[in-house]
Amino acid sequence: MKIEKIDIVRFAPRGKDSFIEAVTSKVKAYFETNDISPYANTGMWVKTIVMLLLYFVPYIFIVTGFGANNIWLFFGLWFLMGWGMIGLGTSVMHDANHGTYSPNKKVNTTIGYILEIIGGYTVTWKIQHNVLHHTYTNIAGLDDDINSIVLLRLSPRQPWHWFHRYQYIYTWFFYMIMTLFWMTAKDYLQVVRYKHHDLLIKQKVSLKQAIFHITLYKLFYYGYVLVLPLLFSGQPWYYVLTGFFIMHFIAGLFLSSVFQPSHIMEASAFSLPVTIDGTKHMEDSWAIHELANTTNFAPNNRMLSWFIGGLNFQIEHHLFTGVCHVHYKKIAPIVKATTAAFKLPYHEQPTFFRALLEHGRMLKKLGKKSLYA
Repeated sequence: MKIEKIDIVRFAPRGKDSFIEAVTSKVKAYFETNDISPYANTGMWVKTIVMLLLYFVPYIFIVTGFGANNIWLFFGLWFLMGWGMIGLGTSVMHDANHGTYSPNKKVNTTIGYILEIIGGYTVTWKIQHNVLHHTYTNIAGLDDDINSIVLLRLSPRQPWHWFHRYQYIYTWFFYMIMTLFWMTAKDYLQVVRYKHHDLLIKQKVSLKQAIFHITLYKLFYYGYVLVLPLLFSGQPWYYVLTGFFIMHFIAGLFLSSVFQPSHIMEASAFSLPVTIDGTKHMEDSWAIHELANTTNFAPNNRMLSWFIGGLNFQIEHHLFTGVCHVHYKKIAPIVKATTAAFKLPYHEQPTFFRALLEHGRMLKKLGKKSLYA
């Protein structure tokens, strides 16, 4: 197979006395002045235990036959597992694979394997999320978070088809099956594509090794999450499958509802690079590009923020990926004030519902052929 490297895009230089230098200096001063570590604190470790319990306690009840005589209790346990899956994804695995639990890489790597436990694969996740999404946010063709199936148009820079005019209605179904697709086929498809684009090298894994690891992890996942309940829950197979789908539908829909309104919004720039002397360049520096394509929401909703790992503070997360999410709320006013001082955008929606509403409106707008195309 011929290796085709992805097109490298160069961002504009940050410049002298730049925004990113100023905000980085202020955030660093916050941690130093208050003698706080940017890594996980006690609250983060407590949350980790809570999320693990939220996922595994219902699972233990399922495989031990607890509630076997009550089908609604049985489905309720799968329902709780879905929320546990969300919590592990947003509040535990996500931070670990960004390296924010500890300065000790082994600690982050070990906790990051929770992704494999809930059905994913760390290597492809890091390439899609850490490398492509965080570097090329909302750049069509490079950001894998918006490079979806043809039925979904998530950028005005992507081709338009007649059925996109209805996507604001049907997209939510595809959000529901997001994790189910991820835990079955997505990792295989991604690893082949990433090999084709020479992206596996930095992860120090070959295509054969990756496929072997994915297969091993999938067998483990489906073995404990489906086979054991089929054998020991005391419920017929169709109830077990129904519960399994309930878990994934909840996880997929909610996770999509957290991540998509952070970027697929009318306020986002969706800018494209221009080619100069054979090299692709962005007009803005990387930090300015992130501000232009990222939206915060529900900054005062503490419960939501706690549960989704501070991902409602998406701007702070994109600018400071090395900072644990438990600190986002404190550094957000610093970031916001600095953007104001530099006369830069700071996109923010007051509530989670409002963010979802605006995202829905953007999906409808993207369904119009007149939008860029």
